[in-house]
Amino acid sequence: MRVLVFVLLGFAAVAIPAYAAFTWIVNSTVIQLGTLFAEKQVLYDRYRGLETLMREVSLAETLAGSQAVRDWALHEDEPAYKQRGLAELEHFRRSFVDRSYFFVIGASGNYYFNDAANAFAGNQLRYRIEANNPRDAWYFATAALGSGCHLNVDNDAHLQLTKVWMNCVIREGGRVLGVLGTGIDLSAFIQEVVNVPQLGVSTMFVDRRGAIQAHRDQNMVDLRSLSDVEDERRSVFSLLDTATDKLALRALLDEVADGQNLVKSEFMSIGGKRTLVGVGYLDKLGWFNVTLMDVDSIIDRRLFVPIGLLLAAVMALVATVMVLVFKRQVLDRLTRLEDVVRAARVGDYWPALSMGDTRQDEIGRLSGAFTEMAVTVAEHTQSLERKVRERTEELEELAFRDGQTGLSNRRGFLAAFRDGMQERSRALLLIDIDHFKGVNDTHGHAAGDAVVLEVAHRIAQSIGPNNICARWGGDEFVVLLGSSTPQQLRLAAQAVFANIVGQPIPLPTGDGISITCSLGACLVQANDTIEMAIEMADTALYMAKDGGRNTTVILDSESLGVPQSAASLG
Repeated sequence: MRVLVFVLLGFAAVAIPAYAAFTWIVNSTVIQLGTLFAEKQVLYDRYRGLETLMREVSLAETLAGSQAVRDWALHEDEPAYKQRGLAELEHFRRSFVDRSYFFVIGASGNYYFNDAANAFAGNQLRYRIEANNPRDAWYFATAALGSGCHLNVDNDAHLQLTKVWMNCVIREGGRVLGVLGTGIDLSAFIQEVVNVPQLGVSTMFVDRRGAIQAHRDQNMVDLRSLSDVEDERRSVFSLLDTATDKLALRALLDEVADGQNLVKSEFMSIGGKRTLVGVGYLDKLGWFNVTLMDVDSIIDRRLFVPIGLLLAAVMALVATVMVLVFKRQVLDRLTRLEDVVRAARVGDYWPALSMGDTRQDEIGRLSGAFTEMAVTVAEHTQSLERKVRERTEELEELAFRDGQTGLSNRRGFLAAFRDGMQERSRALLLIDIDHFKGVNDTHGHAAGDAVVLEVAHRIAQSIGPNNICARWGGDEFVVLLGSSTPQQLRLAAQAVFANIVGQPIPLPTGDGISITCSLGACLVQANDTIEMAIEMADTALYMAKDGGRNTTVILDSESLGVPQSAASLG
């Protein structure tokens, strides 16, 4: 009887700590795996948001830098500038996902708009922005921001639309020329990025002030985040139960925004429930993605109940030798599993993959289950990192390459120009297709696209692979020649001009069309800025057009602004 009592006491002495250790390990495993899952989920949501919006932001930034749009903003009442500006807007409208644009000219406050149905063709002027109209407060709030594109969710009462708007501020020095951009339908954006059904996971996007910009429940979205008073804003902080958690969330937002960490997570109380909150920062958009995770829903603790029962049964059968057996068969192996969990928490999955515990008991099955989890998480991590690399490469390609012609875009050309600023002498050519609008009006936009593609091909073919050709605007191209003399520039300009106008361009209909072009060129000295070089080449191009088009004019640096020193080759 005494032995039985001692055995029972010994059993209790071992069973109680073992139960506590097992419970702690299960809880630690759940928390650590939940935290790991949270961080990967935030990264996944972060790059989904970037992928969805960055293309539209890049296009809007390119449109905001268009010289035709800037000229129109400066000379709104002049028909020629207005025609060129509207043509540029309409050209980009077909590239936007929403097939729509808006443009507010700062000097007049006129609001121009067209939609996917082209319903306002010829009547793009919709209304005028008024400073005393509360519905127009978004414009003045945006104009007060810095240059570049800014995102907000807004309900346009005039147009009866609710969208995620990309508002790009156009400035000339300290002067605001206007604000233009496009939008993505909020319901479509939420369906694509936020409204992905995942058990125990809720994703939202918020701005730097905490205003909710996208949520599967649209009633949670701050539809006028640029113009509302701050205490009236629907905020992510309103979801938290305590002031301490609100301060902790603000600290997480500031930390990821400062670049200290890509992802941060912390447990907080939401609706009386302990919730894991993960935060990431979409630095190019100025938004945060906030992911709320109910760890108990993601990892059901009841899965560990059979393991606990089996462990208790085994311990009861070997009660007489439980101290030694329990230490060897349970505690030592649980300690190893704990070390594996700790290693997995910092991203080292090799101990989990190499545990090699194939014994078919409770701990063995727990180790096997954890190994399977580790394999899944490792594969998910590798897949996510691969997708991140692919998306990053795609975004970089989109930022520096013209999507229609495959040439460098304006941004890519500027980067190439800056890289070679120390070269002793280079040359710059501006090529403009004569009467290109007539091609679109007569033969259609498909023919116009074919002409642009063929001209791009002919220019690239003429200058060879060691020089740079870029699309400067809709039908305007720019060429940068390295290490050029006046004679080499003259020969290169002749070759480009002859190759463009020499043969008719085939159209999609099977017909051919002959085109002409105007070409302006100049030499670029070492340390000349891009503004100086473009101004000289643009002057030469203007002289070519003013001389009747279908000609080439070369302007050297000494004759800038003195037309009589130009050399006409056409």
